[in-house]
Amino acid sequence: MLNHSQNSPVNSANVLYRHGDVLLRRVANIPNHAQKRTGATLAHGEVTGHSHRIQQPHAVQLWVHGHDVFLEVKQTGATLVHEEHQAIELPQGIYRVWRQREYRPDAYVEVED
Repeated sequence: MLNHSQNSPVNSANVLYRHGDVLLRRVANIPNHAQKRTGATLAHGEVTGHSHRIQQPHAVQLWVHGHDVFLEVKQTGATLVHEEHQAIELPQGIYRVWRQREYRPDAYVEVED
């Protein structure tokens, strides 16, 4: 969680979680017409084979709306894990999930883990 001031209140709508090349931001709701996605993996590593995933798959639901991915943590919390990063705890709520992208002269591409 990115909050460097220990004395200031955190606006939960602006809380960001970075986990390697994955970024999560808390949002108010899941868009209408979003479709459920099976599993609890937020991103697969194309190079290493490692993945950013929720350790307790029963505690979450993934949703897809177009190219956007949303994570719903349905229980009091869930743990985001990856072999190369320290695990982080996500509180109950809804999050939009982004993959880090890099610029190339011909296009923006997702970073390969």
